[in-house]
Amino acid sequence: MFRDRVTGTVLLSILLLCASCSGPTGVCGSGKQENVTLILGAFSDEVKPIQAELENKSEGRIEGIVFVEGKLRGRRIAVTWTGIGKVNAAATTALLIEHFRPSEVIVCGIAGAINPQLGVGDVVIAEKSAQHDLGLWSDAGIVSRGFDNRLTGEQNPVFFAADERLLGIAVRAGDETVLKSIGTDGKRIQAKVKKGVVVTGDTFIMSPQKRVDLQKRLGADAVEMEGAAIAQVCYQRRIPHLVIRGISDTADEKADKDVNTFQSIALGNAAKVTCKMVELMTVQQPAGNRQDGK
Repeated sequence: MFRDRVTGTVLLSILLLCASCSGPTGVCGSGKQENVTLILGAFSDEVKPIQAELENKSEGRIEGIVFVEGKLRGRRIAVTWTGIGKVNAAATTALLIEHFRPSEVIVCGIAGAINPQLGVGDVVIAEKSAQHDLGLWSDAGIVSRGFDNRLTGEQNPVFFAADERLLGIAVRAGDETVLKSIGTDGKRIQAKVKKGVVVTGDTFIMSPQKRVDLQKRLGADAVEMEGAAIAQVCYQRRIPHLVIRGISDTADEKADKDVNTFQSIALGNAAKVTCKMVELMTVQQPAGNRQDGK
C-alpha cells in the first residue's frame, strides 16, 4: 500500500512537471535547454521575411504573444513582433527574455533616414542607440540623459553600444549581401550598408527641422520607435544585442507616404542582412558571451 502511494506520488510529480513545460523547444519555468537567438520586429510585416526563411518552424504563445521558432541557416531562432513604440517593445522583450534566456537579441525592421547620405533601401547597422525623447526638458530644449537602472541602481548611459562581436558579424554580412536597389527618376540606385547611430522615440518623425535636431544633438543617422528601448532591456539584463534597420523614408514631410511606398524594400533589405548575419554566426555560442553569468 505504501509503495503504491509513493509510486502514485512520483507519477503525479512527473505529470505536473511535464505540464509546466511549454513550447516546442521545451521551456520549463525560466530555464532554456539550448541557445536561442531572439529576433524582434515592431510589427508583423517586419518579421515575415525572416519567418519565411525558417525551417522546421512551429508556433508558440506566451501571455498572448505569438512567436515562431525554427532553424535559420542552421541556428535556433525565435522571432516575433513587439508592437510599435518603446513601451510595447520593452514589455515584450522582457517577457521573451524570461521565457527563452536568449544568447543574443537582434532587432530588425525599418527606420527613417536622418543622415542625408542615406537613402531609401539602405541598411543601417547600429553601433549604438539612444532614446531621443528621454532626458531633462526645459525652455531651452531637451538634454539627453539616462536614468537609474532598476536592477543595479546605477545610472544608465545615454547611448547603448551594440555587442562588438555581433556588430562585426553584421558588418561582414552587409559586405556579403546583395541588396535590392531602388528605382527613382528612371535610374537605379544601389542600396548600401552603413554603420551608424540609431535613435528611438515614441513619435513618427516627419519633420526636416527635427532631423537637423537629432543629427546635431545625438549624431543620429536613422530614427525609429523601438530599438533603444530593447537595447536598454538587454543592457540591464547583460544580453548582447544589435539593431539593424532598413531605410524606408527620409523623416521629412513626405515620410508617411514614403514609408507605405518603400516599406517592403526597406524591411526586405534589413531581413537579408539579418539572415546572412545568422548564417555567419557560430553554431555554438562562445563561452562568456553572455554577461549575466547564466
